[in-house]
Amino acid sequence: MNIPERPLEVIWDITYSCPLRCSHCYSESGRRPARRLGREDMLRAAWAICAMEPHGVSIAGGEPLSIRDIAEVARIFSSAGISTSLNTSGWSLRAEQVHELAETLDRMSISLDGATAEVHDRIRGRAGSFQRASASLALLDTVVRQRREAGDDDFCFGIDFVAVRSNFHHVELMCTQIAPQYPALEYLAIGAAVPEGLASRTGFVRHELPTDEQVALLGHPAHADRLQTLAPATVQVSVTDNLALKMHPELIEAGVFLPVLQVEPDGEVRAMPAYEGTVGNVLHDSPSDLWRRAVDRWRDPFVTAVLGPVRTMEEWAGAVRAIDYRFGTPEDRARIDRRPDFTGY
Repeated sequence: MNIPERPLEVIWDITYSCPLRCSHCYSESGRRPARRLGREDMLRAAWAICAMEPHGVSIAGGEPLSIRDIAEVARIFSSAGISTSLNTSGWSLRAEQVHELAETLDRMSISLDGATAEVHDRIRGRAGSFQRASASLALLDTVVRQRREAGDDDFCFGIDFVAVRSNFHHVELMCTQIAPQYPALEYLAIGAAVPEGLASRTGFVRHELPTDEQVALLGHPAHADRLQTLAPATVQVSVTDNLALKMHPELIEAGVFLPVLQVEPDGEVRAMPAYEGTVGNVLHDSPSDLWRRAVDRWRDPFVTAVLGPVRTMEEWAGAVRAIDYRFGTPEDRARIDRRPDFTGY
């Protein structure tokens, strides 16, 4: 087992505020306090993340475009030479934001979970979300083509598709119908939903989490190769089963894990991205201490005992619920207890 001395990537869920109500929301954004920091502390947290010296930072949420100072935050990362991306639903993206963020970000991903409004809006929990995401993709396409014509090719955009049971039949349509609509689109990232947050609910697991067979298909190289042939040659299609997020003891021992730290809006640091339970705060704790505590959590006897027998998606979801309840705060446990179970759309 070869664990790096620091996280290679940091994911910062910069706010839990969100206009959507996605059925699989990992962070339960829009259903809980935003927990966003004030401007000065937010900038302090950004510099603290830089001190971790990651290769990349992904700014996510919630909806990061709801943060007024988001471009200033991104500028801190880019000034430190860190590859910086932003993930958004595209609900509120404006032309002036694109031009400003294009000067600091390396890439922006728009979440699109269906090739039609019927499928996407149902999963995202708000009518009009497909139309808004499509408009944002068209806006990004225009801006990126203009920048390339001017000789600026240091900013790109792509689509992030989360595969669940009810949209699995749209995986190929994303390649054949959606990707060709945007000539400047650079990538289409297709990944299996994981049993995190609301996606760990027993009803969601029973009705909507990808089946083991679907996850196996997404993890098969031949399937990825086939999807690549269906998309325009200029679009890089990546496909993942996301099983590395499981942090299974056997996978860690084999070196199949993600050396990632996930930061919550107020600077609290999760020990493992797909699980509740923090190990400190970037505003108060040193990068080395945070990373050491995170790695220690991977090896915690309770974690290894719960994850060790896991082989199926349903078993993984049960392990997530156990670990979340064990290491979450009292507030986390109360929120988990309040979750309404998923019974379908």
